Amino acid sequence: MTEQYNVDRADSVRLAGIVEDSIVDGPGLRLAFYAQGCPHKCPGCHNPQAHPFEGGSVWTTEDMLKKLDDNPLQTGVTLSGGEPFSQAAQLALFAEACKARAVEVAVYTGYTYEELLEQAVTDAGFLALLQQTDVLVDGRFVLSLRSPMLRFRGSSNQRIIDVPASLAIGTVQLMTESRWTGD
Repeated sequence: MTEQYNVDRADSVRLAGIVEDSIVDGPGLRLAFYAQGCPHKCPGCHNPQAHPFEGGSVWTTEDMLKKLDDNPLQTGVTLSGGEPFSQAAQLALFAEACKARAVEVAVYTGYTYEELLEQAVTDAGFLALLQQTDVLVDGRFVLSLRSPMLRFRGSSNQRIIDVPASLAIGTVQLMTESRWTGD
């Protein structure tokens, strides 16, 4: 069972922070939402303040969408953390609304894609968020594998996954778009 953060409303999430016009959380100008709470607590994590499941602030899907709509130059949304899948069902609602606006959704997670699929068997929120995700950067951050040369990843064990293609064929498909890979 995964640790999850409970909020009073089904459409609310607890966020550690927001970064507007991010250029490090995916290609283009992105609106990055950092979930509060992480069960992984990877040594060397760049966001240790997001580890505790208490703290942060509560945002509704409506408030998050307003933040997105306020800046039409945003080319995508990134959900990071903390661990977004600790609030999967709630973030899936937000991601679905982003997709309805034709906004790319990327999710950073400490889980591997395979672990997410295993969790999805017992937690529908995991599958719901996966189904609304375009790009997944998966795997725990490993300090000994860290490299500043990696594009949109912290350590070399992490993969950039094309989620719709992976779900369609039933096996991991790495992202091949050059804007994500740098090739």
